[in-house]
Amino acid sequence: MPFILPVELPLTASRPVEAPRSPSAFRDEGKLLDAYSEAVTSAAEKVSPAVVHLEVRSPRSQRGEGAGSGFIFTPDGFILTNSHVVHGAERIFATLPDARRVEARIVGDDPDTDLAVIRIHAEDLVAAKLGDSSSLRVGQIAIAIGNPYGFQHTVTAGVVSALGRSLRSSSGRLIDNVVQTDAALNPGNSGGPLVDSSAEVIGVNTAIILPAQGICFAIGINTAKVVAQHLILHGRIRRGYLGIAGQSIRLHRRVARRHGFEGGVLVLSVEEKSPAHRAGLQDGDIIITLDGGATAGMDELHRLLTDHRIETPVTIEYLRYGEKHEARIVPAESARR
Repeated sequence: MPFILPVELPLTASRPVEAPRSPSAFRDEGKLLDAYSEAVTSAAEKVSPAVVHLEVRSPRSQRGEGAGSGFIFTPDGFILTNSHVVHGAERIFATLPDARRVEARIVGDDPDTDLAVIRIHAEDLVAAKLGDSSSLRVGQIAIAIGNPYGFQHTVTAGVVSALGRSLRSSSGRLIDNVVQTDAALNPGNSGGPLVDSSAEVIGVNTAIILPAQGICFAIGINTAKVVAQHLILHGRIRRGYLGIAGQSIRLHRRVARRHGFEGGVLVLSVEEKSPAHRAGLQDGDIIITLDGGATAGMDELHRLLTDHRIETPVTIEYLRYGEKHEARIVPAESARR
C-alpha cells in the first residue's frame, strides 16, 4: 500500500465558490473531446486492417508456443514485428483482421534491435503507412494497436512521453532513439504499431517496465525502416568486428583535459589474428576514436561499427600509457548471427 503523508487543514479553510459554467463552456469542452476522439478513431480505423495476431510455435518456449503482434507494411505481405516474438520459431501463423489464418516465414531477424521481418502470402492485404520518428514531439498523441493477452485489435491511446531513450536489447547491445509512451501495453502487444494522429506508424511496440505504470517503449520507425531494408535484402544485419574484449571507462581528469576526451574503451584482451591484433592494439590500450567518431564507451564503438566500414580501412586513435597513438584498422564482418 502506498505511503500517504497526512496533511492537516485548518478548520476555517473553505473552498472558493466557483462561478457556474456557461453552456458554451460545456460545448467547447465537448468539441475538444470530439477532436481527440476523432483523431484516435480515425487512426485506428486506418491502421487496424494491417495489424496481425501472431501465434508462434517454438521449442525454446516452455509451453512450446507464444503470441505477439505485427503489422503489414508492404502490399505483398512483409510484416514488421519484434525479434523476441519470433526468434527461434519453428512455425508462425498470422491471423488477419478478417479472420484469415496464414502461415508466415521469417525473412530476417535482428536481436540487437529487437526487430524482425516475416512474410505471408495472401490476397487483398492492407499495408500500414510508415511515418517519420525524427519529427515526433513530446506530448503528441500516440496510439498503440495490438493483441494483448489474445484480445485482438485492442486500441490504447496516450502521448509521446519522451524521445531519444536508449533500451538494452536481449543481446546486450543498446537500441538508440527509442520512443517512450504512456499508451498502455501488455504482453501480446509486442511487435504491434505505435501510430500518430495522421495514421502513420511511428514505432514498433517492444517493452514495458514492471511494476511501473505508463512507462512503455517503442523502437522508432526510422530505425525499423533501415533494419527492415537490410533484413529483406540480406536476411540479417552486417556488423563490424575488431576482435577485442573491452569495457567503458572514464578517463582521469588530467588525461581528459590533455586529449579532449572524457571516456573511452579499455582493451581487456585482443584475439589472435583479429583486426585489432593486426593493427597492433594491446591489452590496456584505451580506444578513443574510430574513423573520427568518439568512442566514449562500448555502445558508441558498436554504433560506429556499421556495415559500410566492414573490410574498409579506418583510422583508430588510442591511448597507451597516457600518450595518444593512431593506427589503421580494417574491421571484419562479425560472424555472430
